[in-house]
Parts: sequence; C-alpha cells; structure tokens
Amino acid sequence: MELREAEERLSSLGYRELYLWQDPPHTQYPWHTHPEDEARLVLEGEVTIGTEDEVYHLKAGDLLEIKAGTRHWARTEKGVKYLCGSRKA
Repeated sequence: MELREAEERLSSLGYRELYLWQDPPHTQYPWHTHPEDEARLVLEGEVTIGTEDEVYHLKAGDLLEIKAGTRHWARTEKGVKYLCGSRKA
C-alpha cells in the first residue's frame, strides 16, 4: 500500500492527526493507553499488538483501530513501517 492511499483511508475514517512511524526489529512497547482513538495501518513489515482481549498479527495492508483508553502493547520481530492516526473519542 502506498502512503497516499493509506492517508486517504485513515482520513476517510475520521483520523486527522496522521504521522508515519517506523520501528526496527525487536522493538517492544509495554502496556500503555492513549487518550484518543488510534489507528495503525501497516505499510511494510509486521507488528504484533495485544490488548486485554486479543492479540493481532498485522502485516502490510492491515489496519487496527484501538479505542481511547484501551490498554495495549506492541512488538516487532522483523521491523515495521506504518501510518498512525489519532482522533478524538
């Protein structure tokens, strides 16, 4: 998926604060929350994101929306590049 297409997709879902993010292999984020709804749209690579209810294995083209206040963690084995978006809950 190209960046322009990814930006249009997240914008169509109401995400206004968009930014490109990249994590190298073996990056880990511990349990945390965000004050706004968050989206992660994978452009390259893979990432695993877990919530208290489920674990998601995302690869290129996959989108995950996380509601404000949802506890979650993330890790990469191979590295990942994704478009992130935030919107008021």
